[in-house]
Amino acid sequence: MPDVVIVVPCYNEAARLDLPAFRAALAQQPALSFVFVNDGSTDDTQALLDGFAAEHPARVVVAALAQNGGKAEAVRHGILHAGAAGARLVGYWDADLATPLTAVPEFVRVLADPDVQLVLGSRVQLLGRDIRRRPARHYIGRVFATAASLLLGLAVYDTQCGAKLMRATPLMLQAFQRPFRVRWCFDVELLARVLGMQARGEIDVERQCVELPLAAWEDRSGSKLGLRQVPQIVAELVRLRAIVAAERRR
Repeated sequence: MPDVVIVVPCYNEAARLDLPAFRAALAQQPALSFVFVNDGSTDDTQALLDGFAAEHPARVVVAALAQNGGKAEAVRHGILHAGAAGARLVGYWDADLATPLTAVPEFVRVLADPDVQLVLGSRVQLLGRDIRRRPARHYIGRVFATAASLLLGLAVYDTQCGAKLMRATPLMLQAFQRPFRVRWCFDVELLARVLGMQARGEIDVERQCVELPLAAWEDRSGSKLGLRQVPQIVAELVRLRAIVAAERRR
């Protein structure tokens, strides 16, 4: 398996899976490969992924979960699969490619610093950046991000961007060994686990975890996360307060 492995969780993505973009990324980035995790889809996602894997058998792996377990479990399964296969860098990307795959080399560049362990994509609306978010989602996202930052006690701007890349070391893979206890906010729980590593003296989060402002990001239609999930997300944030404290005591 090549050096850089991106895990792509998929649930009923047949209508919007942009396979030409994935093909282009494979052509343009020789060190890149993908692990697609079909999270119990009920549409033609599996058939599409199997066909794509048949085109690129050395660089595309498809893992199928028997039933829908949620994005957190799909990502966890894919990360552990890639780590066991010997990937050097491993991360996860949303299947809708809201973050374009052309951003992957910039994440890899940040990880060229041997001290950096984790790179988080960050949707910061700056001059010269093409960040397209619907206003309602932007403002709800900012409220969530502020709450997450306060809960973690960490100056992180954007926990929820679906583009992250890290070193596939035993230390970082350790963060994925246990199932996540929250479904929608698992990115926050991931950071809580990394903060637990910091409490044990294994990592310096503020120095070794880096937020990378994205050059481009676009809200895509068909997101599984909408206003109906807001009560669940609020409930998970309440639960995460205890989870953060527990991770620091582990």
